[in-house]
Amino acid sequence: MSKRVYELFLFDILIAILKIEHVSSKFDDAELLKHDFVSWDSVIREFEIIGKATNTLIKNNFLNKENQIVVDLRNLLIHHYFGIDADEIWDVIKNDLQEYKKLIMSTINKIAPSLKQELAISMIEENKHIDFMTSKIQALITYK
Repeated sequence: MSKRVYELFLFDILIAILKIEHVSSKFDDAELLKHDFVSWDSVIREFEIIGKATNTLIKNNFLNKENQIVVDLRNLLIHHYFGIDADEIWDVIKNDLQEYKKLIMSTINKIAPSLKQELAISMIEENKHIDFMTSKIQALITYK
């Protein structure tokens, strides 16, 4: 695996959050989401990515240790995959994800502007096949 700049993990988290928002917006409750196995598996995988990236950022002092709860959720999902409570995941999506997204966006906006632009352009290129993603990442470049 190639060495990545740690700031890129912030973009990984943001993209995973955007995917969770997009997929979960098609459902009215936890059970409907869980019973669509492709959507459910997608959401769970994105939470795993968020947790792993968060762990890396905590270890490298980009995020505070108080965000360990995000890593703990990832560990629960990885190790208890058959015992995941759909209502708990739904609750995280509806009540906690936006706050974490704000923290990630705030942290991204502290990156040096030239690096932020370079990383955003890279993420746009990598995700250009996802129509809703490009405009959301592009907004980061213009946001001051």
